[in-house]
Amino acid sequence: QLKKEIIRLIEHEASFGTAGRITLKLNAIQDPQVIDALYAASAAGTKVNMVVRGICCLRAGVPGLSENITVRSVLGRYLEHSRIYRFDHGLDGREPLHLIGSADLMIRNLSGRVETLVRLTHPKHRAWLDTVLGFLHDDANVHFRLQPDDSWQLVGQHHGAGDAQRQLHEWVVATQSR
Repeated sequence: QLKKEIIRLIEHEASFGTAGRITLKLNAIQDPQVIDALYAASAAGTKVNMVVRGICCLRAGVPGLSENITVRSVLGRYLEHSRIYRFDHGLDGREPLHLIGSADLMIRNLSGRVETLVRLTHPKHRAWLDTVLGFLHDDANVHFRLQPDDSWQLVGQHHGAGDAQRQLHEWVVATQSR
């Protein structure tokens, strides 16, 4: 049931074409049906931005297949397990949909386990997730970017490049101590 709903959300966002945007933070993506839905969204012009910590069976940036999909991996001192799903046009086509939960996009998670995603509706909580995603997708921070040939390119290994995990940690400590 969860896989069907995720695919439905991807297809709904893809219906907005180039105005659509899907942002995902996961540990792994391996389910072929979900990957095919993301490829179809890319073909429709929808931007798909992903942070994947581990297994990634999706091919990113391949002309004619996934040119609108970017995948990065942010590795650092802190072991992260959060899963965040963001669909810019949400359920009503007007307001972004933010989901958090336990599910990675793997066959074993979507077909053989009990997994859940929870919708966040409070504006403060949605803004918090957007800030987290902003740190992770900031090109000024060190990350690995998945290339069309399935290799990973290190980006930002220069003086002044930021550490997204450190920045996120410092931000959480500062904002939660108020």
